[in-house]
Amino acid sequence: MSPSPENDPIEAAVVNWVQHGWEDAATPMSMVTSVMRVQQLLAADIDRVLKPFDVSFARYEFLRLLAFSRRGTLPMGVAGERLQVHPASVTNAADRLERDGLVSRSRDVVDRRKVIVAITDEGRKRVDAATMELNAYFQSIPMSQAQQGELFAGLRVLRAAHGDLDIGCAGEGSRD
Repeated sequence: MSPSPENDPIEAAVVNWVQHGWEDAATPMSMVTSVMRVQQLLAADIDRVLKPFDVSFARYEFLRLLAFSRRGTLPMGVAGERLQVHPASVTNAADRLERDGLVSRSRDVVDRRKVIVAITDEGRKRVDAATMELNAYFQSIPMSQAQQGELFAGLRVLRAAHGDLDIGCAGEGSRD
């Protein structure tokens, strides 16, 4: 079924935009509104997938980041930078993960001002199990690989335009 104002509120908004003489803004408005709506839908799906593992997506990402690191450890500041979150958010996530026995924290032996966070064996088990379920979900998304790649490329352009990344060096991996 093709979108129509009768069954798609965003398409109805496009019609309203055009009727009010804002044709040039109608498509960008519908793109932004669609991205925001899809974010809500995907976040709800991810929450549902992660619920049995008792971790939020933010805490899952933190665990996965630690699991990807060479030693399973990172300085808290580095974790925050890689997760692109405020230091207080990293601390709150680490507090919860530590309380649940999924990470531990200690002072850096060289620079006692730095806090090192390490994934525990239980944290690694939990994040690995959650990753299996998330991968199954990711693979079930009803878009072709080509469509997903095109969407990712377009979103990277928007992220770069907002200073979120430098496309010239984006995609370079790093393992600590």
